Amino acid sequence: MATALLGAALLGLTATPTPVSAEESTLPIGDSDLVESRSSETLARGVTLTRIVRGTEPAPIDQIGDTPRGPWVVNVLTIDPRRSRGHLAATYGSDLAGVEKTTDLVRESDALAGVNASFFTFTASAEYPGDPVGLGVYGGQLLSEPTDDAAEVALVLDAKNHKVLMGQLQWTGSVRNAQTKVSLPLEYLNHPPVVPDACTELPDPTQCADSGDTVRFTPEFAASTPSGPGVEVVLDDKGCVVRTTTTRGTALTPDQTSLQATGRETADLLAVAQGCVKHSSSLRDEAGKKVPLRPGTFAVNGRYRLMKDGQVVAPTDSDGFFARHPRTIAGTTLDGKIMLVTIDGRQTTSVGTTMTETATVAAALGMHNAVNLDGGGSTTMSVEGALVNQPSGSAERPVGDALVYIDRKFSHR
Repeated sequence: MATALLGAALLGLTATPTPVSAEESTLPIGDSDLVESRSSETLARGVTLTRIVRGTEPAPIDQIGDTPRGPWVVNVLTIDPRRSRGHLAATYGSDLAGVEKTTDLVRESDALAGVNASFFTFTASAEYPGDPVGLGVYGGQLLSEPTDDAAEVALVLDAKNHKVLMGQLQWTGSVRNAQTKVSLPLEYLNHPPVVPDACTELPDPTQCADSGDTVRFTPEFAASTPSGPGVEVVLDDKGCVVRTTTTRGTALTPDQTSLQATGRETADLLAVAQGCVKHSSSLRDEAGKKVPLRPGTFAVNGRYRLMKDGQVVAPTDSDGFFARHPRTIAGTTLDGKIMLVTIDGRQTTSVGTTMTETATVAAALGMHNAVNLDGGGSTTMSVEGALVNQPSGSAERPVGDALVYIDRKFSHR
């Protein structure tokens, strides 16, 4: 149990594992006769960390995916906003498109604890591996738009008022010429545009007849914007054109943004982005209500709701993505507590959970609403910059962003 008590040791606390009989167990997964033990510690006022171990015998390596004997190792970070001094936030590394370890993100944020959060491109983009695959809001800045994937679920935090919103969000964005009033819709925010195959070798990108993308980039994305065929227009902080190039890729100063276009949208962008343009953006919830973006607003993306208004709503498929894997969960209880949970997996010491089993764990822990965050090799929990759980890979995986608890009142400076 040395690893289990790591957080307690760091804080000079003690936590004694307590056996729980099968009849009293709050984790109804696996066989009913499994022994369950747990250890809890107080990390700060209103913040507790509980480690639950269900099952005592290591799983045979060839039975990890379906054994009813476990074992399972679950770490639960519980924050009671009525008692705690601090706030939750989302954070990324030196830039949005890069990756950093959760332990480093916790340490660099001067946070008490945290878990990995959003799904990100990872192996799909060697140059921009941390690019969020879906919503990303940091300190009130919308830096990545939600996708149109029905599986995507947003987790929106109000750091000042400790409110949490979960659901599918919709985004629209556009730029409009200040004089001609001609508008151009945006497909993405801070996401590399796709160049149509037929247009990669054209000397003049505006001659492309196939549809491409129009994207807005901010300085937070990376050291430079994505390079390649297409058109890029750099704007100052008033939305006025600084320079226009018929190829993509440039460094932005902190007060600049840029618009990139590929395919036949290149000609549209050149026609609109003259003089000064106005950027508009709207983020709305499932009811069509606008989601306000204030300095204390943070948001990350997940895949699939686990709990909705006290009901299990997770998909019941058990193959592939839905099979047993390490899992990271964020949820809220009916009385307003916020829970961040990791379930170790793909190991003989903790087999992981299917999506259905993950929802069962969320319900058993008392969550009224819950969302499945990025899991697999990304699943990580950290206390004071040290690992609490056991990631499934040979080493901790760098991730795109993290949810962190900072033990002080939110302040916008």
